[in-house]
Amino acid sequence: MKVISLFCGAGGMDLGFLKAGHTIIWANDNDKDSVETYKKNICKKFNLPDNHVVLKDIEKVDTKEIPDGDIVIGGFPCQGFSVANPYRHVKDSRNKLYLELLRVIKEKKPKYFVAENVPGILSIGKGEVIKMIMRDFKEAGYKAQYKVLNAANFGVPQKRMRVIILGTREDVEPRIYHPKPTHSQNPKTTVDGTKLKRWLTVRYAISDLPDPGEGVDIPNHHGTKHKVKVNGFIGNRATKWDEPSPTIVGRGGGTGGPVIIPHPNLHRRMTVRETARLQSFPDDFVFEGSISSQYRQIGNAVPWPLAYNIARVIPKK
Repeated sequence: MKVISLFCGAGGMDLGFLKAGHTIIWANDNDKDSVETYKKNICKKFNLPDNHVVLKDIEKVDTKEIPDGDIVIGGFPCQGFSVANPYRHVKDSRNKLYLELLRVIKEKKPKYFVAENVPGILSIGKGEVIKMIMRDFKEAGYKAQYKVLNAANFGVPQKRMRVIILGTREDVEPRIYHPKPTHSQNPKTTVDGTKLKRWLTVRYAISDLPDPGEGVDIPNHHGTKHKVKVNGFIGNRATKWDEPSPTIVGRGGGTGGPVIIPHPNLHRRMTVRETARLQSFPDDFVFEGSISSQYRQIGNAVPWPLAYNIARVIPKK
C-alpha cells in the first residue's frame, strides 16, 4: 500500500510500515532536526529521494501537494493531551492538530488510516475530546475504533501505552482491526493457541553497552549530566534491569527539555543510544541535532515493532 505519513518525526512509525512491506510515498514534519534524521536514515536506507520528506508546517500544506495514497498514518502531536502535561486543556491549540490529519484524510480519501496518541486523550474534557474525534472520522466516511495498546506486548522493551485509532473507509473491505499481542508479562499467556513471548527487558536492550566516554565509538552514545533523583515522578523513577523500562517521553510539562530516565545503576541517566534502544531503534539509526533534540525525537517516536504489527493488519493491496 502507498502510505502518506503526517507528523513523521524521526521516522519510527514509517520504519515499521516499511518493514511490513508498505511504501511511504510522502512524509511531513515541521521539525528540522527530525527531518534531517529521517533523511539520513529512512530515505538513505530505503532508497527514497530526500524530497520524499517535506519540512513544512502541515497547516500550510495544500493537499494538492500530497500525492494520492492508500493509507494515511500520523502520530499527531500529543503534548496538549498528555497526562504528563499538567496544563492540558480542551482548548489547547495543540489539541486541534488532529484536524490537520482529518483534513488530509477527508481530501485524499485513503482506504485506511492509523492515528496514534497518548492515553490522556481519552480523559481530557471528561471524554468529550475523543468522542468528538470519533464523530469527525465517522462523518468523514470511515468506520473507526480505538484501543489502548502497550508497546511491551509487541516486543518493545518499554511499558508504553498508546491510543491507536484505526479507520477503514466505508466502501472498503476488509475492515481492519487492532493487532493481537505477540508478547506478555506472563509467559504462559496464549493467543489463539499460540504461546506469547515474554516481555523484553532493559537488561535485554542495553546491558551490552559500555558506559559512555572517550574511546567508545557508538553512534549517539552520549547523554546528559543531569543528576539522578529518584522521587516517583515521571523521569525520576528507578529503572529496573529485569523489567521493561518506564515510558520514554519527549518532554515534561507544557514547556522544558526532554525527560530522561535514570540508568538502572542510578548513577547517571540514560544516554541517547540507550534511550533509542528502549524505543527499538537499531544502532545504525543515527539521530541529528543537539543532544536535547535527539532525546526529544526518540521520545516522540512510535517504536517500530508496534507500528510493524499495526501495519501487518492492513492488506498489501
